[in-house]
This record gives sequence, structure tokens and C-alpha cells, in this order.
Amino acid sequence: MTEQLMERASLLFEQQRYKEAEKSIREVLMIEPDNIAGLNLLAEIKIQNEEYDDALMIINNAIGIVPDYDVLYYTKARILLNQNKIKLALEASKEALSLDPYDPNNHALLGLTLNHSKQFEDALNAANEALEIDGSHILALNVRSTALLKLNRKEDSFSTIEGALNEDPNNSYTHANFGWGLLEKGETDKALVHFKEALKNDPNSEFTQAGMAEALKSKYLVYKWFLKYSFWMSNLTSKNQWIFIIGFYLISRVLRSVSESNEALQPYLTPVIILLAIFAFSTWIMQPLSNLLFRLNKFGKHLLTTDEIKSSNLVGISIIVLMIGLVTMLFNVNFGAALSVFGFTLMIPLSRLFDKPTSFFLSYGIGMLLVGCIALFSVFMTNELFNSFSIIYLVAFIAFQWLSNYFTIKN
Repeated sequence: MTEQLMERASLLFEQQRYKEAEKSIREVLMIEPDNIAGLNLLAEIKIQNEEYDDALMIINNAIGIVPDYDVLYYTKARILLNQNKIKLALEASKEALSLDPYDPNNHALLGLTLNHSKQFEDALNAANEALEIDGSHILALNVRSTALLKLNRKEDSFSTIEGALNEDPNNSYTHANFGWGLLEKGETDKALVHFKEALKNDPNSEFTQAGMAEALKSKYLVYKWFLKYSFWMSNLTSKNQWIFIIGFYLISRVLRSVSESNEALQPYLTPVIILLAIFAFSTWIMQPLSNLLFRLNKFGKHLLTTDEIKSSNLVGISIIVLMIGLVTMLFNVNFGAALSVFGFTLMIPLSRLFDKPTSFFLSYGIGMLLVGCIALFSVFMTNELFNSFSIIYLVAFIAFQWLSNYFTIKN
């Protein structure tokens, strides 16, 4: 009885009929609550439905029943990767490998996790180990290609992923991965070809949709340069990211200090300081601002996530507030200036409102919005530009940039 239900559930899962598959699995588990294959498949269904907390609870329950089965740790690592818990995913993938070092899946998953943690040499070694066992392993070939690309061995990277496509020409993940690699290399048109192929085979893949959106936006020169910067920054280790951020801040401060103390150098340093400030600000708002413009594209509304659309709306509202403030300055200089600064600075926290950890960004953004509104009311009533709330708002704005960098790098 349970064997037939399991076969039916597996078939429904392969057909992506997850609701019906879960119903069959639940029937199996009512008869055999400790059925490990059933629990693992139920966790897989939860992964596909993006119910990662439920999936993790189910797989931990299965591990409690059979603690020495590598497949369960393999599934657990994938769940943790989807939750962006890289360190825990690394532990789970290593445990899976220790339980069965002869399964290429375990080596490939370890490599994937190591890529996520930016340990590219180790990821390459893990992928090579998998390929020694199975030379045509698709995930291992993809992992190897990504690691080689990040190690700046681009020719080896693309020959590897072309090999993966030869093994499985219709694999959507390989096409999407190839697309991201080409996008990082700056070959937008070729990247679009692979993203389109990937979407033909898996139109609901967020990984592919995100790549397609980035490729279309990178047709605009400004965004293309921003994307190059984003790839470069994301490839740095956490330590090196902080070195760059702090170094950039210190250089800006030094230039400003030298400019203020040396009038002869001001004509030369002021444009540099302005350009650095524009660059720093643009890195914060470029993504949601480009999403706002991208929605004019016929594909835009289909490729952006709900959160991306919301954040672009909020940036759009901030721009409107900025414009109203500039017009208001014609009638009331202090209030108009305060309103302009409010709209300008609010773009940054509102653009991150739905980022992870959501609890921090959402509460901080709403808090800044409330403090800013109170500060504006005070300026309107007193016509004094600076008050206790405006000072709190500006301090919170400066602090947000450092805290936001901390969480971004941590994630």
C-alpha cells in the first residue's frame, strides 16, 4: 500500500504537481510515521514551495530517526542554502560527504556551498572530486565553472559549462548559470540567449528571472557599470569588502579635509569629492531606481519580484517628495530644504525595506520615516531647520549606512 502511494507521490513530484504529491505523502506518513523516504520527499516538496522552515523541521525529524543517512544531510544543506544560512549549510554538506564520500552529489553540493561562502579554490577541488567519480555530473560541472570564473580563469570556466550543456542541452540551471557567467564577463547579448533558453524549460525559476532582468537592465551603460561594480564587490571576501568600504570613507574624509584647509586645491578636489559622493549614493539606490524604470519595459513586470516592485515604488515616492521640496523652496526656504533632504535621504532606507534581515530593515526604515515626519512638522511650525528630531534623523541616516553594510556583508 505505502509503496504504491510513494510511487504515486514521486511521479506527481516529477510532474511538479506538489499539492497532490504532498497529499499522497501524508497518507504514507499516516501509515508509517517514520518512513524516511516519505519524510525526505515531503521536505523536497516544501523546498519547491519555498516553505523552508517547515522543510527544515521535517528533515531534522528524519535525522532524529536515522542520524547516519547522508541523503538527509544533503537535503538539509540545500534547505539551509535557500535560507542563506551558509555556515550551517556547509556543516550539513560536510556531514553528508563524511557519511558517503563516494557519492558525487555530496561532493558537488559541498562545492556549491563553498562557492556561496567564497572559498573558490576549495569549491573547485570539491567539484573536481565529484567529476572524478562521475565525469558528466551536471551540478559538479556548474560548480566547477562558477569557481573557475570567480578565480578569473574564464576560458576554463566557459569550456566547462559548455561541456555541461553538451551532456544536457536542455538543462535550465546550466543555461541560467552560463547566462550569469556571461553577464559577469560583460557579454550581455549572449547572456540573454541562455536566459531565454533557461526560461523555456523552467519559466518559474527566480534564479533565471533575476538574471534575465539584470541582463536587460545592463543594456543601459550606467547600469552596466554598476553591475560590474556589484560583481566585483560580491566576489570579495567579507574582510576585503570592509577594507574597501572603510578605505573609501577615509579617502573621502581626507580629501574633504585637505580641500577645506587648502583653498588652492579646492577647484581640483571639489569635483573629485562630488563624484565620490555621487558614486557612493548611486550604489545604494541604483537597483530600486533601475527597477522603477525597468517597469516601463514590456518584460519588467514579469521579471521583478513583488518586493522589488514595492521598493521601486517607495523610491519613486521619495523622488516625488524631493521634487515637491524643491518647488516648496520657492515659497518657504527652510521647510522646502528640509522636505528635499528628507525625500533625498529616505531613498536609501526605503530601498532596503524588504531586504534580509527583514526585521531590521523594516523597523529601521519605518522608524526613520516617523522621526523624519516629526522633524518636518517641527520645521514647518517653527521655521527652524535644525531641531532635536532632525538631528536624530541625520544621525540615524549615517548609522544606517554602516549597519546596512554590516548586514549585507554578513548575508
